[in-house]
Amino acid sequence: MSRSGDSCQNTWCSARGSLEAPGLPHGLCLRLGLEFALVRSWPSAHIHAGPCRWRGSAGHGDPAVGAWCNSHLRKAGTQIENIDEDFRDGLKLMLLLEVISGERLPKPERGKMRVHKINNVNKALDFIASKGVKLVSIGAEEIVDGNAKMTLGMIWTIILRFAIQDISVEETSAKEGLLLWCQRKTAPYKNVNVQNFHISWKDGLAFNALIHRHRPELIEYDKLRKDDPVTNLNNAFEVAEKYLDIPKMLDAEDIVGTLRPDEKAIMTYVSCFYHAFSGAQKAETAANRICKVLAVNQENEHLMEDYERLASDLLEWIRRTIPWLEDRVPQKTIQEMQQKLEDFRDYRRVHKPPKVQEKCQLEINFNTLQTKLRLSNRPAFMPSEGRMVSDINNGWQHLEQAEKGYEEWLLNEIRRLERLDHLAEKFRQKASIHEAWTDGKEAMLKHRDYETATLSDIKALIRKHEAFESDLAAHQDRVEQIAAIAQELNELDYYDSHNVNTRCQKICDQWDALGSLTQSRREALEKTEKQLETIDQLHLEYAKRAAPFNNWMESAMEDLQDMFIVHTIEEIEGLISAHDQFKSTLPDADREREAILAIHKEAQRIAESNHIKLSGSNPYTTVTPQIINSKWEKVQQLVPKRDHALLEEQSKQQSNEHLRRQFASQANIVGPWIQTKMEEIGRISIEMNGTLEDQLNHLKRYERSIVDYKPNLDLLEQQHQLIQEALIFDNKHTNYTMEHIRVGWEQLLTTIARTINEVENQILTRDAKGISQEQMQEFRASFNHFDKDHGGALGPEEFKACLISLGYDVENDRQGDAEFNRIMSVVDPNHSGLVTFQAFIDFMSRETTDTDTADQVIASFKVLAGDKNFITAEELRRELPPDQAEYCIARMAPYQGPDAVPGALDYKSFSTALYGESDL
Repeated sequence: MSRSGDSCQNTWCSARGSLEAPGLPHGLCLRLGLEFALVRSWPSAHIHAGPCRWRGSAGHGDPAVGAWCNSHLRKAGTQIENIDEDFRDGLKLMLLLEVISGERLPKPERGKMRVHKINNVNKALDFIASKGVKLVSIGAEEIVDGNAKMTLGMIWTIILRFAIQDISVEETSAKEGLLLWCQRKTAPYKNVNVQNFHISWKDGLAFNALIHRHRPELIEYDKLRKDDPVTNLNNAFEVAEKYLDIPKMLDAEDIVGTLRPDEKAIMTYVSCFYHAFSGAQKAETAANRICKVLAVNQENEHLMEDYERLASDLLEWIRRTIPWLEDRVPQKTIQEMQQKLEDFRDYRRVHKPPKVQEKCQLEINFNTLQTKLRLSNRPAFMPSEGRMVSDINNGWQHLEQAEKGYEEWLLNEIRRLERLDHLAEKFRQKASIHEAWTDGKEAMLKHRDYETATLSDIKALIRKHEAFESDLAAHQDRVEQIAAIAQELNELDYYDSHNVNTRCQKICDQWDALGSLTQSRREALEKTEKQLETIDQLHLEYAKRAAPFNNWMESAMEDLQDMFIVHTIEEIEGLISAHDQFKSTLPDADREREAILAIHKEAQRIAESNHIKLSGSNPYTTVTPQIINSKWEKVQQLVPKRDHALLEEQSKQQSNEHLRRQFASQANIVGPWIQTKMEEIGRISIEMNGTLEDQLNHLKRYERSIVDYKPNLDLLEQQHQLIQEALIFDNKHTNYTMEHIRVGWEQLLTTIARTINEVENQILTRDAKGISQEQMQEFRASFNHFDKDHGGALGPEEFKACLISLGYDVENDRQGDAEFNRIMSVVDPNHSGLVTFQAFIDFMSRETTDTDTADQVIASFKVLAGDKNFITAEELRRELPPDQAEYCIARMAPYQGPDAVPGALDYKSFSTALYGESDL
């Protein structure tokens, strides 16, 4: 082996490194090799005790290597003065290796001869090689001869292997791991930015930050100044030597005065800090576990608060809406009731759909929260009283019941008001006709003209009175109709019943008075009847025939002007048929009119032929031929108007029939489509294959196909709007109503959303519990195999058979029954007698995976507390992130044990409360 620097360098290059460690990552070997290559280029040096300053031929010094060696040799009660001299006999080299490795080396040879020294050095080199380090270009002869470069290279190899190589931070090792550890520990400190092991340490703040991070009571970091590096470095070196037992390996003036401090020396010195504070790494790991647990708990609390808020808002909306739907105070007019109906339509189209989505989302959020709580081994979430999902469902059911009753009430009330308006108008018409007829009748009956009349006049008065009685009897039916209509208006709670009753009472009182007066007048006329002689029979016959005919014409005019209301084409066709039948009687009526007029003409002819002077009017009746002809012309005019009105109504009913058929055609397509999709979803949820992600994507595509069908429902809503506006209340062409379609659509959207949520929860369960896709498919296949009725749930016997197929010992014996009862209490805590697939998956995931426990969290807190039974706020703030530290401080109860100190906090009760084992 050559001792020449150049030949050594060539040997180094050919070996691709100074050492090769079997089993170590190739990158680490290259890094160690690079460092050793740099060491080989160091000038020869001398190390002496005391301040351990290393003086070399180049005139610069570095105390790191010698101080490092002495820091370990002191433990054995010795030290070195000069590196290239004190290691030549191999004795202190073997002693150094025993101290830093904690192992015994072979017994050294105590002779003074060269061969003894070579043998001792070889024993040390063999021990280094046994630790996985292959030394290249370093031989025992070179160390014994005092080759400074080889000796320094060997010492640096030892430092790398026993002080730096074992450092590991977040899957990085050696130099990168040590650098990452420094960066993480100094990250919170201002003016500190560790990027390397040379210039990043010149101002001394990084050394002070490392000490302050782990022992804040030793350093007043806020008083340090970046522009005073010498003071900073000396402060850190003195504190480390005095309180941390780390020797002063570096010189502050040398570091400050050098453009680029020696990287190897600083790395060696920093590794001492790493090993001194290695215990803090356990605390950091414990803090990470606590942070993870607290983050899960904070997220769950946020989800709980969101659920409480959404549930409160939805229940408040239901509470406000139900009284409005239960308000059954009727309005006085159709227009007011139609406005209420329009308000109800706006509620169905605008206000309710978002609430349906909120309710569905609330159920999904609740299920997701419960799944996360189960996966994190937390107790199930119990909402506030009155805000359970069942409470929301009960409120929603009450809302829909009130909604259905409200719509039925609105339609019935509109029908009632239509009937009332029709009856009121009919009452007014009949009352007006009757009042017009009775006008003057009471005065006529009270007239005592018979006292001064002649016999012929008396007979005329008697005939006239008989005609009046005939007319009075004919009006009896109209009076009864008026009273009956008034009675019906009262029973239907007509808003103007008071005026109707007043008018009806006046008519009835007048009618009774007319009856009494008629009877009194008749008695008076009969008393003087014997004094009367003949009367013109023709006038009498005219009066008797003219009065009924006149009454018939008045009734005909009344019927022709009568209002009508129909709802179907059959009803209007019935009215048209009745009108056609009425028109067929007009020729007979015309002949009767001509016959009556002929009687009047015959009476005039006889009077003229016998020179009889008539008074100009028929004494027995007030119905003159002019009146008959006038009313007949009125009837002739009303008939075509009636024809026109009936034809218009027929056209309207034909249009309504078209609307019915149009709506029925669309509804008979949409309704079965919704029902088919509901059945398909049921099959899909049972027969799904492939990965859960494939199933989820398939369900979401299926959901999009359902949402894409929404325009068909919008078209149906538009057609239903036209039907509502036309006041069409029934449709014989379909069994589907708009309400049925809406409910079916809402159930379809809710069902697909719940199915998607179930698969998402299965994915969440699989990922959180580490369940493989094959296990999930096996669970699904086993569940579906025993779900004979494809109902999505297993009965007790089916579930027992499923467990047996999976290898559980639940046979029909005492031990098997006890185990099965335990499992049933887990998967069916409500004793419903059914086991859902989600409950089955939760059980299998708990059986096959592990989760954090309260004991693990307590152990983590105990590490942070330094094995104490309590922890302080200062320790929490030092080890945890600020928000999670304050979270713990706010929720931990004071520690009450005998070893308590002021400000002590009870982390044990806090940890058990996180998992529902006690109350905070």
